[in-house]
Amino acid sequence: MGNVVLMHFTTVDYIIFALLLVASTGIGLFYAFSGGRQRTTQEFLMADRSMSCLPVSLSLLATFQSAVAILGAPSEVYTFGTQYWFLGCSYFLGLLIPAHVFIPILYRLRLSSAYEYLELRFNKTVRICGTVTFIFQMVIYMGVVLYAPALALNAVTGFDLWGAVLAMGLVCTLYTALGGLKAVIWTDVFQTVVMFAGQLAVIVVGASQAGGMAEVWRKAVNGSRISGLDLNPDPLERHTFWTLGVGGVFLMLALYGVNQAQVQRYLSSRTEREAVMSCYVVFPCQQIVLCLGCLMGLVMFARYGEDSPLDKGYVKTNDQMVLYFVMDVFKDLPGLAGLFVACLFSGALSTISSAFNSLATVTMEDLIKPHFPNMTEAKATLLSKGLALVYGLVCLAMAYLASIMGSVLQAAFSIFGMVGGPLLGLFCLGMFFPWANSTGAVVGLVAGLAMAFWIGIGSFVMRMSDSIPLNTTALPLFDNMTTAVMTMVNATTPKLRPSGVQALYSLSYMWYSAHNSTVVVVVGLLVSLLTGPMKEKDLTPGTVFPVLGTLLFFLPERYREKLCCVTPLSTPHESKDTTAQPYQMARKDGNGAALCKEDTVTEDKEMESDRAQTEEEDVEPRTPRPSCKLTGQTVEETVF
Repeated sequence: MGNVVLMHFTTVDYIIFALLLVASTGIGLFYAFSGGRQRTTQEFLMADRSMSCLPVSLSLLATFQSAVAILGAPSEVYTFGTQYWFLGCSYFLGLLIPAHVFIPILYRLRLSSAYEYLELRFNKTVRICGTVTFIFQMVIYMGVVLYAPALALNAVTGFDLWGAVLAMGLVCTLYTALGGLKAVIWTDVFQTVVMFAGQLAVIVVGASQAGGMAEVWRKAVNGSRISGLDLNPDPLERHTFWTLGVGGVFLMLALYGVNQAQVQRYLSSRTEREAVMSCYVVFPCQQIVLCLGCLMGLVMFARYGEDSPLDKGYVKTNDQMVLYFVMDVFKDLPGLAGLFVACLFSGALSTISSAFNSLATVTMEDLIKPHFPNMTEAKATLLSKGLALVYGLVCLAMAYLASIMGSVLQAAFSIFGMVGGPLLGLFCLGMFFPWANSTGAVVGLVAGLAMAFWIGIGSFVMRMSDSIPLNTTALPLFDNMTTAVMTMVNATTPKLRPSGVQALYSLSYMWYSAHNSTVVVVVGLLVSLLTGPMKEKDLTPGTVFPVLGTLLFFLPERYREKLCCVTPLSTPHESKDTTAQPYQMARKDGNGAALCKEDTVTEDKEMESDRAQTEEEDVEPRTPRPSCKLTGQTVEETVF
């Protein structure tokens, strides 16, 4: 019994899996040879800023609902119960704040890369620091996302490991490099549908085999897997209402507020209003995904009870357990196991295709274009496609590295979580604190990253030295881009409350984002105040969200002036419809973006002229001025 049992795929399963790959490639090729044929960087990287709300929101959902999430959530619920469901509470604020704070600022500045904002707000150095951090984060992450599900699949079904990795990596690289952001978004939509279908099939069939949903629920209650509200405020507890509901908000912000893969989708929307709407549409979808994951865990519990396949030695890790369960449920139903595997790989494909595209955008906009302002549009587009291709191959190399290093999978996910927090802190520093200067920003980011790696690596080493048996490793739950988990499930150790540095190391991984972004903001503000805070007249209009002026209304005028939050609304070129807008952004006339940037970044002028022209012809007619006023007012009502 101790041996790992292999269950095999039927031909039908392989056909369904192949269909997924073919359909994804088809969508990519369709966008490569239709429409504008991806001839401009605007179309290749920004989907011509023409996307409507529904595809954008499904794409936002798919990007961070990756394969490890599909495997992680059910095994988490199976092992610990439904406490994990309270993560859904963090989605409210986690999506409202991006919709009404981050999107308006980034969309009205007409950026291509989120890190362009850092240059407008601080300077070039900060922009490059942000970009490099992001590239480092994504490259490490995407190799693991590709490798982890293939490894689990191989362990349970004997499905060829490198066959799966190569098939996914190459298909993904192909459609990302040929079809651009449009292809990525539409394949995401298709893959989201497949993901829902796969999970639903498992729940329906599994529940009916266990004797219906009522029976599943009864067994879960008897096995005390249905958790109540745990209001324990201790930040060292792995999952409580506070760690999930509050810590989760910061995690969602790092994901949906400032991550280039998501920001790029907002910016590809037709209008600002569509971008905000897509945020609202993601919300119910997120809740459904979370519920499906939890239900699957409960159905698994109803089937196996306390003696899990893990304890019996059928499988080696938690994430293989879910696959074992799926193969077990579907053993007499050919084709359905293939559907679930397609669902799994849809998760992985949607995540890595977004990674390739956002990496190509960032490299192009932040590292290459500033140095070659006179590059022709054709050359730039070709180079962007080349970059997407290169990152695809880098991803395969990272997957190979992940396979050599084995147990470092955990560390790689953690690095993801470590980097998301400091980047969020950097953007918050720029958007909410007008007196933060560029020195503060760089020092803050470095301090945040140092803190993140110290805690991350410290807790990793601490857990390793506790000599936990290896088979209790839990792969990250839902590796939504920022979380990453080095949680090892170990029920046997006695609960001694750690003190000093040990306590810092045992911080719940859900607080990482919050803790690290706070470090960046605090250090950044202190350094800024010591090195001479930013003057109001030096701020680029439209880069600061005037939340402080409103919060500090009780301070005397002169102190507020010192903190430069007296008049966040005024700009050098006041225009008559300021009254309608809560804060005056870059002027919305055709080349408003160029005008605004001319004040600050002269060398961007040549670079912008191309884009400003295409914007005047294509985008502006679709973004009539009244609609901006309208969003302006709605934002004003919601925020203030």
